[in-house]
Amino acid sequence: MHYLYTVHMNRILVIQTAFIGDVVLATALLEKLHRHDPDAQISLLVRKGNESLFTGHPYLHHLYIWDKKNGKYRDLWRILKEVRRAKFHLVVNVQRFAATGLLTVLSGATTTIGFDKNPFSLFFTKRIRHHIGNRAHPVHEIARNQQLIASLTDEMPAAPRLYPPVAAFAAVKPWQTKPYVCIAPASVWFTKQYPEEQWVKLIDRLPESLQIFLIGGPGDAPLTDRIRTAAQTKQRVENLCGRLRLLESAALQQGAIRNLVNDSAPMHFASAMNAPVTAIYCSTIPEFGYGPLSMDKQIIQTSEPLSCRPCGLHGKKSCPKGHFDCAYTISVDKIAATVKFP
Repeated sequence: MHYLYTVHMNRILVIQTAFIGDVVLATALLEKLHRHDPDAQISLLVRKGNESLFTGHPYLHHLYIWDKKNGKYRDLWRILKEVRRAKFHLVVNVQRFAATGLLTVLSGATTTIGFDKNPFSLFFTKRIRHHIGNRAHPVHEIARNQQLIASLTDEMPAAPRLYPPVAAFAAVKPWQTKPYVCIAPASVWFTKQYPEEQWVKLIDRLPESLQIFLIGGPGDAPLTDRIRTAAQTKQRVENLCGRLRLLESAALQQGAIRNLVNDSAPMHFASAMNAPVTAIYCSTIPEFGYGPLSMDKQIIQTSEPLSCRPCGLHGKKSCPKGHFDCAYTISVDKIAATVKFP
């Protein structure tokens, strides 16, 4: 019965306190819940640092921000008191960790839904099986998350979406004077990151008429500085790492001829903006469920039958085998061929 809770579930809290990419994918739940009930008051709990993704979001009634670095549990207690005062009808917990599970159980909500891997899921109103996809049975994260609310809506997931405000588009407009490509070369995990010297070769393979912007966070600036310096065509490369707010970066990506990214947050930004994207997979595989969702998308990965790939779900700090063949056997020319421009 898909519409069992429609009348009584108009105050809803969605919990996703993971990192940026996971939060962007969770916006698909906001889209679906709003589409199902436009009058619902939807709130969201995110970790501190991700709140700027939701500046001016049209469907959010309230945004809760959890400071997980400073007084983590004290701040969680503050949030719990606020959540209980809000008297939510429904709490949807995307997280699989104990802290948010406890918050869900103690929220006072009429209905609580979460994944069975959460240690407190035994006490949820409804538990949903969580499973990671594989090559034989791929499952995308948005489909996985949709199962949390399938009994309230239906089985079909919405696409994730970000809503950069007018000011974000205005901020990047000065850089949009000619056709351009955005490159996000960094990743938190070494084995998810296409090698630095390969990015340099790729830049020099791209059509000379294209402007190239290197994007990422402030911590990525040393890497992108080295890449720009090493490129033979550095005069057309501008390093914007740390110079753009999150939604400004999303706005810039939307206008790009192509976005060249790793299996990382900028790929999910492209999905949420339906921006053309080429996603490069090194140690991970798209079948895990975190592939690009843009209408114009390309996935590039090694064609070598490596028995060691994938070596993990989230990437590693170094190649366990020491060779990093999953990255070095990816052709630069194959990536460059996805950038179609006269």
